[in-house]
Amino acid sequence: MVAPIYLDYAATTPVSESAAKAMAECLTFPTTFANPASRSHMFGWQAEEKVENARGQVADLLGCDPREVVWTSGATESNNLALKGVFEALDFKGHLITSVVEHKAIIDPVKWLEEKGVEVTWLTPKEQGVIDSSQVQSALRDDTRLVSLMMVNNEVGSINPIAEIGALCREAGVLLHTDAAQAAGKVATCVDELNVDLMSLSAHKFYGPKGVGALYVRRACQSQLGLQMHGGGHERGMRSGTLATHQVVGMGEAAREAREQMAGEQARTAALRDRLWAGIESLNGVRRNGSVEHCSPIHLNVCFSGVDGEVLLLSLREVAVSSGSACTSASMSPSYVLKAMGLSDDDAHSSIRFSLGRYTTEADIDRAIEHIRQVVEKLQGA
Repeated sequence: MVAPIYLDYAATTPVSESAAKAMAECLTFPTTFANPASRSHMFGWQAEEKVENARGQVADLLGCDPREVVWTSGATESNNLALKGVFEALDFKGHLITSVVEHKAIIDPVKWLEEKGVEVTWLTPKEQGVIDSSQVQSALRDDTRLVSLMMVNNEVGSINPIAEIGALCREAGVLLHTDAAQAAGKVATCVDELNVDLMSLSAHKFYGPKGVGALYVRRACQSQLGLQMHGGGHERGMRSGTLATHQVVGMGEAAREAREQMAGEQARTAALRDRLWAGIESLNGVRRNGSVEHCSPIHLNVCFSGVDGEVLLLSLREVAVSSGSACTSASMSPSYVLKAMGLSDDDAHSSIRFSLGRYTTEADIDRAIEHIRQVVEKLQGA
């Protein structure tokens, strides 16, 4: 049996060979297995050196000081630390701006903050899935303390104008957080150019291991975060807990690779994505969801109007894809992201997310096109 073509890179990526090798060197005796917080012997010093080298590699990807990188278990924890940290330090007073199309790792903590008394403005994107700076400008208030908007939407790939929004926030004296889980390693994430104060990352979205991530915290606002993890004072007090050296090292190596390969991979994956779209756009009732101009190079979200989405997913046996976020894939409800963009329940149900990556080839795309066309034409004729 021929293995299906993997086109679900937005859900997760495989660990790169170099990252896996670097991780393996931190697991067993006599390699760098020790606790990096053990500063009384050589084994601990060696582990700490590995951790700090990885911190520098992630900092290089973000264009920041390594001391502004805080290790976490992934973007979900990073988001919680950013959002809850800001408002717990304010005794849950003040105003927060976010959007209805954020990942659940933002939406659920924000709803929790609402229950605690934080006032929230939920912005709705334009038809192409983008939140523009004028919407943020109109929502800003004297008591606004934080704006949290994702950089790249996980379902449709639309890119928000974070640098413009960040400039507005700076002028207003408001902190800006962005969930960059879908952006890091795929598009430029220089924190100074983006004017962000807090940025969440997840290693498994750019060929690092699952279970590790980071939160960029601008030095000027580090004292403004209420702690979420207590016990030991690790990460300059911002996130206690013994670091998983192998996970951290894997993320660092993946960040190094992503930074070095980004320009070439951007162009290559965007060309493959466009090749895929060109091969299926002539099908009846097919249209593309999200922004064409402002889109991640790996995302292609397509509505196959009139075709039952569940049947379509089950029929695409030769292509591994999803109908949206992996975190909500068990739900039978239509995508809340697509509905917020104006799609009907039926069209949202009939939409598929294709996402490409480092190991996608032209041959994969051509085979996927042929299979998709056969399946859709058969379902439309049924």
